[in-house]
Amino acid sequence: MYEEMDNEHIREFQRQLIEWYNHNKRELPWRKNQDPYRVWVSEIMLQQTKVDTVIPYYNQFMEWFPDPETLAYAEEEKVMKAWEGLGYYSRVRNLQTAVKEVVEEYGGEVPREREHFSSLKGVGPYTAGAVLSIAYEKPEPAVDGNVMRVFSRIFNISDDIGKAKTRKRFESIIASFLEGIRPSEFNQAVMELGALVCTPKSPGCLLCPVQEFCEARRQGTAEELPVKEKKKPPKAKDMAAVVLKNQRGETLIHQRGDTGLLARLWEFPNTEVPPKEKREEVLKHHLAEEYGLDIEIGQPLQSVQHVFSHLIWNITVYEGRIHNTRREAENTRWVTMKEAEEYAFPVSHQKILDAQKEKEVR
Repeated sequence: MYEEMDNEHIREFQRQLIEWYNHNKRELPWRKNQDPYRVWVSEIMLQQTKVDTVIPYYNQFMEWFPDPETLAYAEEEKVMKAWEGLGYYSRVRNLQTAVKEVVEEYGGEVPREREHFSSLKGVGPYTAGAVLSIAYEKPEPAVDGNVMRVFSRIFNISDDIGKAKTRKRFESIIASFLEGIRPSEFNQAVMELGALVCTPKSPGCLLCPVQEFCEARRQGTAEELPVKEKKKPPKAKDMAAVVLKNQRGETLIHQRGDTGLLARLWEFPNTEVPPKEKREEVLKHHLAEEYGLDIEIGQPLQSVQHVFSHLIWNITVYEGRIHNTRREAENTRWVTMKEAEEYAFPVSHQKILDAQKEKEVR
């Protein structure tokens, strides 16, 4: 149990872990310095996303928006384009809103006090702990899934890590490990241990620098930890989309609403298809009701599947030809395939766009 690790053992734990980290840490672009803006951007990108996926996005994002002022006043479309494909788009919208507040209320300097930084949009307990500890050497716990996995095994804790009270328990535990050392090193070392050694499946216990402190290894329970309640399987939805062209060869795209899933991203006109109904008829009715268009539906062009954490879209994509327009549809644009590249699309509709560009090349 946690209470059994005294100060002497905590100091030895720190020493062995940090020594391992300094010899084994990955060279990552956000570790080049402790600039709080760069650290903040990286932590937002790394939420729900693998490191290897983030690296090229991070490098491009920092090239386009190298400082808070540039991001704060950038056009939203450009910001969304830089994020295109990373998913969880509310992250970047919240980030831009928060950075603008930093520029206007704090003179462009990321707040170093937890109370002020935590008040910014999209900044939760983990982000606050990570940025303040890594950028400002504040002794703040940064408790994410990696960290809870490591310490649930170290202390053989079987509490459900999906619950807020469990995270708070780990924050309390880790606070004792942040004394007498550089918090930036310790917090990143724990994260690195979770990413490289103390992995979710088949943890590399024999390679672990702090194996002598691990109660789960002694008890043979490492594979069973951490405990997390299983989520419900994602719900599948049958969708129909259309690549609709006008007489000039331009294609219709539509911007999603200000709230909800994939808010404000662009897409090809689409709709959910209720069970047992014909996709073509549902799609044609949707185009008439939503966009005021009378169209002819052609042959299916492709099938696209996209899996969210709670939802699966199975999209059948059709070609369409417009007969007439009854009214000017809101939040729509007729664009060429080249012009479409300037807009941010969700991954599923990027696949449709890519197929169309490839078709034009042929």
